[in-house]
Formats: sequence, structure tokens, C-alpha cells
Amino acid sequence: MFRGAEATRAGVERITADNMGMLSTVINAMAIQNALENIDVETRVMSAISIHELVEPFIRRRAIRHLEKGRVVIFAAGTGNPLFTTDTAAALRASQIGAEILLKGTKVTGVFDSDPEINENAVKFDKLDFMDLIRQGLRVMDLTAVTFCRDFNIPILVFNILEPGNFQLVVNGRKIGTIIREIEE
Repeated sequence: MFRGAEATRAGVERITADNMGMLSTVINAMAIQNALENIDVETRVMSAISIHELVEPFIRRRAIRHLEKGRVVIFAAGTGNPLFTTDTAAALRASQIGAEILLKGTKVTGVFDSDPEINENAVKFDKLDFMDLIRQGLRVMDLTAVTFCRDFNIPILVFNILEPGNFQLVVNGRKIGTIIREIEE
């Protein structure tokens, strides 16, 4: 619904814009929760900022317990701190809960050697090593997030979330998009 980066381009001071962006992620998480609960999927929204009247606070052990009970946990409000991206927040939460993989839904079908929206000859990677991604300067996620995932050995799957059915395919283990992980030689 709203991105802090958009507000900074409109003249809003960066810290304020980031705080507005974090609040927006709570609204988005509540919308996703509603959609999932409409199809009988039990969910919890956990926020890094305190708004306990609307959603639960992020508490690591509570999040893990919800997952153990089969609930979908939706993390909102990033890290709770301005100046950190939602990618970094996702990598942080993934490491905290012991996630097996981080799913990065985007508007393109994976990671390319250049922007496929600008370069029609861009080449898509099926798999990438963390260090190759960093060395080539491929901008799929911020460097902090990629480093977090590398350090905690959490693969990243980049896929087109806007393509109908793709999220379900990914959750069911279908190999689409680009997998980023430590590749053993």
C-alpha cells in the first residue's frame, strides 16, 4: 500500500518515511491475514513495533510456537527500526526462527544478469552462489540481507509473486525462479 522510499522522493524526511513504511507493512500483513483466514488458514501477525491492540508483538519463542502449531506467521513492521529494509528484516526473522528458506516474491521471474525490464536480452540464473551474487553486484536484495542469509545458511528463492499460482507452486516445492545459496564446488 505504501513504501517509505516513495515518501522520501516526495520530500518526507527519511526517518519519518521509514516509520510510515513500517506502519504500512502492518496494514498489508493484516490484509494478508484476512485473505488467508477467509480460506481457513490459521494465522498470526507479529509486529516489531508495539500495537498490541491490533497484532501480537514479535517474540521469537512465541513465533516459533505458532509455527509448531501449524499457524502461518506474518511478520510486520520490519525490524522496528528505521533505515533497515524489509529484506533485512525478512533475513533477520528467518534466522531467528530457524527458517529453512527465505522466499522473495518480486515482479520478475528470478535473478537476471541485468534488469529484464530494460534489457530484453537479460539472462536469468536458475541458481546462484551468495558470493557470486555479491561479486556481480546483482541487486535482488540489499547486501545486509544477503549476508545474513549467507552467514546463517538460509537459501533465498526469488520468484514472480504476481504470476497467478506461483506462490502456491513455491510453497509446494516446485522449482521456479532463482535459488541463491552456498553452492559447493
